[in-house]
Amino acid sequence: MSTLELGPLLRHVGTTTATIWVETSEACTVEVLGASAPTFQVCGQHYALVVVDGLEPGTCRPYEVRLDGELVWPLEGTGTPPSYLRTRTEVEDTGRLRFVFGSCRYPPTDDAELEASLGIDALDAFSVRLMEEVEATDDPSTVLPDALCLLGDQVYADEITPRTEQWIRSHRDPDDESGPGMEIADFGEYAHLYSESWTDREMRWLLSTVPTAMIFDDHDVRDDWNTSQAWRDEMASKPWWPQRIRAGLSSYWVYQHLGNLDPATRDADPLYRKVLEADGDVYDLLADFAGRADAEVGEPTGVRWSYRWDLGRTRLLMVDSRCARVLNENDRLMINDHSFAWIEENATPDAGEEVDHLLLGSSIPWLMPPAVSHVQSLDEWAAARGSKLAETVRQAVDLEHWPAFRASFDRLADLVRGVASGPDAPATVCVLSGDVHHSYAAEVRYPSPTRSRVYQLTCSPVRNGVPWFMEYVFALGWWQGLTSALARVAKAAGIGDLPMSWSPIGGPWFGNAVSTLEVNGRAARIRVERSGTRGGLEAVAELPLT
Repeated sequence: MSTLELGPLLRHVGTTTATIWVETSEACTVEVLGASAPTFQVCGQHYALVVVDGLEPGTCRPYEVRLDGELVWPLEGTGTPPSYLRTRTEVEDTGRLRFVFGSCRYPPTDDAELEASLGIDALDAFSVRLMEEVEATDDPSTVLPDALCLLGDQVYADEITPRTEQWIRSHRDPDDESGPGMEIADFGEYAHLYSESWTDREMRWLLSTVPTAMIFDDHDVRDDWNTSQAWRDEMASKPWWPQRIRAGLSSYWVYQHLGNLDPATRDADPLYRKVLEADGDVYDLLADFAGRADAEVGEPTGVRWSYRWDLGRTRLLMVDSRCARVLNENDRLMINDHSFAWIEENATPDAGEEVDHLLLGSSIPWLMPPAVSHVQSLDEWAAARGSKLAETVRQAVDLEHWPAFRASFDRLADLVRGVASGPDAPATVCVLSGDVHHSYAAEVRYPSPTRSRVYQLTCSPVRNGVPWFMEYVFALGWWQGLTSALARVAKAAGIGDLPMSWSPIGGPWFGNAVSTLEVNGRAARIRVERSGTRGGLEAVAELPLT
């Protein structure tokens, strides 16, 4: 009898469709609300995506999961409410929507000292509160968020837990110089990593109930992933890297990417069709695809991991800012031309199309503290002129955000200004980000006023830490005196002026946090909450955006 190993995860949800992702112990048929799908096999693991169709828009109902007819979800004895499936309302609806977002979630461990240093998981705390709210109401649709946006570092392939270290030692020698040591080596180890991250009671229920959009960041593969061509050359010299990058991208495709796509886009994907049609294990198919995706980094075109969700009159574009990079000596871009053109096309409403709020999900922030932005652009300028020190510093202190790809930074600024200034401009354009292990909200001002309010909204970590001294570094980064001095240095180096200015409206805040962006028609506000020492969430800010 097949058992439910991981999931269910509620992924893309439309007005009449919903996608449920599961991992099972054996090949079987997975059933949800009368819809079914067979599993496919990757390295001995079994997965399925069930698309429930023909649903009524704007409805909310509990659901169960069956494997070959046997009920496997909800799990007995967990004390959690039922898992709910809530469809979107029609696009004309301008009502209330809530987007919960954050990034950088280190998994639960059995190490007391490590647990104490990491603190309370903000998403677990959010889940506990949401369970209580669901159980206290007769209409769960009134309290359930519309989307959970996980903005990177869903797993840590290079910083594993003590429990995973023991597990690795039980089946391979981490001291073998031909291997990655105490890092994830292959698809099976990635599967273990996702299981460790997503099976605690609170996270499992949350993912089963709130539609979840995901995008990778560096630790999903390895720290500083695709920072520069020098980084790629260094990794290519390691004998274990080809297997690692193929496993990392293959597992991302299975565990995260597939569920991001709407059914029509996913069904049109040639790789997905091959996987469903294959007889037996499909890892070779995925590894070949992953190898090509990695090899295409630096090319003007490549695999597009970015995607779009429309939720009423709010549009979410989740942007790949890791694997779409161009890192050639004379052409350094955060996103290649092919993928950027897709972003530009989808960020701009079609004629007659009304978008009240445009959300751009980027794992790494577009807007850093201004002084930090100048430092990153200056480091890029120096590294491009052959400075080995600049390259060393770039990798040592993570100078790899949008300002370190200045051409792409400016192109995104132009895109946002164009959308925000158009005759059909949304009320807000918000860039949602994580990565930097602190949270803040900043408002953008262009030389010419825009119709839209423009913001950088950063929330990180969900559960991780930051060295104490970085709190002072980030605070100093907003100091106008330092910003002005570095701007003069950048101008002397021939780096163009910044196309706009920005200033904080809240933060920086440190500690494990989760943020909620709430829209109601053309009004919007953000709430930032941190996990307290006793396990609950404490609001640190609630800021109007319109």
